[in-house]
Amino acid sequence: MSDPIGSVRSVRFQLVPAAYVMLLRPAADGGDEVLLQLRQGTGFMDGHWACAAAGHVEAGESVLSAAIREAAEELGVTIEPHEMQPLTTVHRTQRTGDPVDERVDFFFCCRRWAGEPRLMEPAKSAGMGWFPLGALPDPTVPHEQAVLGALHAAHLAPILTFGF
Repeated sequence: MSDPIGSVRSVRFQLVPAAYVMLLRPAADGGDEVLLQLRQGTGFMDGHWACAAAGHVEAGESVLSAAIREAAEELGVTIEPHEMQPLTTVHRTQRTGDPVDERVDFFFCCRRWAGEPRLMEPAKSAGMGWFPLGALPDPTVPHEQAVLGALHAAHLAPILTFGF
């Protein structure tokens, strides 16, 4: 069978999917606070603040199931699927050419959950805290800071790109 482009065969673009859960609660000033963790021992953006629950979607798993699983594994909270609000999808790259650096990130927020959030994986986190959306700690993982900033400004698009 001949290739429609001729003898040049293209390689399919590959992406690694990940699910992010932003736990939000009302702040005293009327805005919102987000729960963040300080990354350590992960090999990616250690020393940066990041969404308190996030991780790769596993084979055969829906992104919604992955988000709920990550919240349970990393924070010890239970979230009902109807409590998850889709926020945005981020298509991002680190421009290395390595498929592991080509990502699609699905961001959800949640305002109701069962249990008190706590550090469940202390080897991967140097701490956890609630921060106003308008006053994020420095440094915050850049693509997550972009999403949180857009959420705070009420200018969050359904699809964002980062690194292109």
